[in-house]
Amino acid sequence: MSVADEFRARAQQMREKADQLEQAAERASDPAERRRLHDKARRLQEQSRSQGDSTGIDPM
Repeated sequence: MSVADEFRARAQQMREKADQLEQAAERASDPAERRRLHDKARRLQEQSRSQGDSTGIDPM
């Protein structure tokens, strides 16, 4: 597996985890927990994008 493939796979995993966190946030009944999950998902999405930007790989 090339380095670019590894970055792509890692970025994909981060996006999948972010999606899972978003879904969990939608199901959360506690507003603080919902906000925490949304924030964590947003950070993962940003990290995925920045990782793709730094390698010249389109993360989406």
